Amino acid sequence: MTILEAAVALRAKKVSSLELTTDALRRIASANRRLNAFITVLEEEARARAQTCDEEIARGMDRGPLHGVPIAHKDLVLTKGIHTTAGSKLFSDFIPDHDADIVTKLNDAGVVLLGKTGLHELAYGITSNNPHFGAIHNPWDLDRIPGGSSGGSGAAVAADLVPMATGTDTGGSIRIPASFCGVAGLKPTYERVSRRGVLPLGLTLDHIGPLTRTVRDAAVAFHAMADHPSGYVPPAQAYIRGLRIGLPQNYYFDRIDVEVHAAVRTAVQTAAALGATIVDVRVPDIDALNVVGRVLLLSEAVSVLRPHLGRRADFGTDVLALLDQGRLIPAADYLDAQRLRRIFIHEFSKLWTQADCVFTPATPIAAPKIGQTTVQIGAATDDTRLATTRFARGINVLGVPALAMPCGFTQAGLPIGLQILAAPLQEDRLLRIGAAIEDALGVISRRPNVA
Repeated sequence: MTILEAAVALRAKKVSSLELTTDALRRIASANRRLNAFITVLEEEARARAQTCDEEIARGMDRGPLHGVPIAHKDLVLTKGIHTTAGSKLFSDFIPDHDADIVTKLNDAGVVLLGKTGLHELAYGITSNNPHFGAIHNPWDLDRIPGGSSGGSGAAVAADLVPMATGTDTGGSIRIPASFCGVAGLKPTYERVSRRGVLPLGLTLDHIGPLTRTVRDAAVAFHAMADHPSGYVPPAQAYIRGLRIGLPQNYYFDRIDVEVHAAVRTAVQTAAALGATIVDVRVPDIDALNVVGRVLLLSEAVSVLRPHLGRRADFGTDVLALLDQGRLIPAADYLDAQRLRRIFIHEFSKLWTQADCVFTPATPIAAPKIGQTTVQIGAATDDTRLATTRFARGINVLGVPALAMPCGFTQAGLPIGLQILAAPLQEDRLLRIGAAIEDALGVISRRPNVA
């Protein structure tokens, strides 16, 4: 059941929050043994909260469409009195004494927290193969990764364990799980959603957003989390006639799996059939932009985690290797990267005079297998991490909003992700376009069997 379906059913008295919560807890108990999507499950607390929500609804209180709806938080988000591990030994015993801003906002919206989802260690990676808590599995194929770092959130939503989970995105960590797990993931404009109370990784790159079954659910969740929300949710017939869809003529379709290429082109053709105008555009040097993103993150992650660097044995090998690389970045290189960042933001802003949004693949491949360190794309062999983040990382440098959503499936039955980009603060337009494409493609009706 989606957020909006649950909201209707709750108000029609067809279901109670306690029934939704109990059913979700049952599914988690059954599926989590295979998925490993949750680190912490809050059975007693969730049932008590659901009963409170039912009492509020019975009294006529209405906190909005999330009132009484079960959700999960990525285990990077501070939750008062509840373990927040960041998927790391460093924080295995950490129990915060306060909530993150987004927890407070979502609690005010009436959500029922079922638990905390797993992630790549310290949110620093794309596989969610965690050395301390175990690998998280993709619901579409348990031998494959769900993406990262918000892999537990993506897997939990895809498997219908919860209709919404929070995620963080520093270099694609919402959009990559959305792409690999076949769900909607929204990276809002930088700082449109408060980062206060979310354990940081890259201070100028971190974004907070939702992962949900549908684009309209992403809209509901986003506006409950955002500062200065408009409350816009795309209507049943989202109208995009006359909007200009930018289609990059360079970079994004150069090294890409043929099935991903075909599915994204189908999404573009679908937009045209709905009355949008397809505009050929050329994007700035994305390889160079990605280098800027890597330099920024390597430096900022070391700065954030510096107090813990003496505990080398408590880090996984992949994260430790990245931190050691970051310690070698000269300050001048970091400053140059920030200078280049401003140039790229200026150059990229010119796109919004040509197009209302830009369509790209979210990832160049479907989900690789757990432990797979390289991927084959045509005749080329690429590092899995670099290939997976190639279309996503630079968008964090720019700070513009980005939506990842399913646009098809491979012959092997794995989801394929579309990424839609828009100008800063244009989340409502992004969501309207995404909802129209989602309705026309109809792919969200297909669900993994693990649920």
